[in-house]
Amino acid sequence: MNIVTVVGNPRTGSRTLAAAVAATEAVAARLGQDCQRDVVDLSALGPVLLDTRAHAGLEVALELVRGAHLAVIASPTYKATYTGLLKAFLDRLPPGALAGRTALPVLVMGDPRHALAVEVHFRPLLLELGASVPTPGLALLESDLPGGPALAAWADLVVPQIPLGEEALR
Repeated sequence: MNIVTVVGNPRTGSRTLAAAVAATEAVAARLGQDCQRDVVDLSALGPVLLDTRAHAGLEVALELVRGAHLAVIASPTYKATYTGLLKAFLDRLPPGALAGRTALPVLVMGDPRHALAVEVHFRPLLLELGASVPTPGLALLESDLPGGPALAAWADLVVPQIPLGEEALR
C-alpha cells in the first residue's frame, strides 16, 4: 500500500508537518501491511502553485497524490478552515482524481472552537475530488501536538474503515 502525506502549511518544518507524519505512522502501524510512504510538503511548492507554466516538482507531487492508495492530507486551521496553499494544490487535481482512494483529513487548530472545520469544510473538499473519507477527520489542538492519545484513538477509529481489498490496492 502506498501512503502519501500532504501538508498544506506554508512554513517549512512546521508542527503541522510533524503531526501529519505522526498521523501517517499511526495509521500505517495499524494497517499491518508494508506501506510505502511519501511526503508532499507544500511549503516548498508555494511559489509555483499559481504559475501556469509546468514545474517538475509540482508535477511529481500531483502524481504522488494521484497514485496513492491512501492520502493523509493536513493543514493548519486558517480562518476556521484549511489553508489557501492546500486549496491551490488540490485545485490542480482534475475532478474525480481521488476516486477509488481513501483520504484522511487532519487539521491542526489553535482553538477547540474550530474542531468542526475538519468535517464541515475539509471533508467535503476531499469528497468532491472523489475520495472515500472515513469519519471522523482528525482535529488536533496545537497544545496537544504531535497528537498523543487523541491521534492514537483517531487511528483506531478510521483504520477499520479503510478498504484493503484488491480494488483498493490497484
